[in-house]
Amino acid sequence: MAKQRTSRFPGRRAAGSPSSTLILTLLLVFSFVVLILLALGILSMPGGSSAGGDRRKANDLASIVRNTVDRSKGDEGRAEQWVEIISWEPRAFVYHNFLSKEECEYLIELAAPHMEKSTVVDSETGKSTDSRVRTSYGTFLARGRDKIIRDIEKRIADYTFIPVENGEGLQVLHYEVGQKYEPHFDYFLDEYNTRNGGQRMATLLMYLSDVEEGGETVFPAAKGNFSSVPWWNELSDCGKKGLSVKPKMGDALLFWSMRPDATLDESSLHGQL
Repeated sequence: MAKQRTSRFPGRRAAGSPSSTLILTLLLVFSFVVLILLALGILSMPGGSSAGGDRRKANDLASIVRNTVDRSKGDEGRAEQWVEIISWEPRAFVYHNFLSKEECEYLIELAAPHMEKSTVVDSETGKSTDSRVRTSYGTFLARGRDKIIRDIEKRIADYTFIPVENGEGLQVLHYEVGQKYEPHFDYFLDEYNTRNGGQRMATLLMYLSDVEEGGETVFPAAKGNFSSVPWWNELSDCGKKGLSVKPKMGDALLFWSMRPDATLDESSLHGQL
């Protein structure tokens, strides 16, 4: 769509008029303020280099700084929360101590009696079906079923900026030694689900327990030098097949399956190996 625009210019005022003098004075004051802010480091020029000439590239994962501060004690006995950016392709973030220990144990206890063989979505019919690519066990928790669940769902909405009513119910999954979910996309490729429930934009994985080895969430199609992440030597052989996040009780991994322009992000391919 194109719009025809017309311009109407007011007649020129004589040079040295009160209005032109006021405008010039305001410009000089504004320029002076900008120079002061630049000198103090409060303001920076777009595209400029940071101190020491260090300009971080979007996919340079070596720039990730692992926070080693002891955060075991926070307000009211709760571990302090902080965010770690781990990737821009896909967009992925770790929310440390997203859940409390008590919340993790509650979800496990609530789900344990109802665990069944996990299924996958059939791309042709949109229905759930059994598959050898996913060998875990799981169950769904009704959305808003009690106060603890509602508090967690509200926290998810706050962190993702996606309303609670646009989310699915929590799904609790359990992986035994050797079980897996081979690399897959969380967005839908069938018309059935996208027509009835809309496309999946993002996923938040909350880790309910620690593991001695393995259990990583792996992004094999992630862009970047993922072998440079600070936790590389802590990963299993399967975890070294891509950008990986190691499970830690209470942590949550948020990753986006869609880009900001609403196109599907193929770098969000991921699996639990």
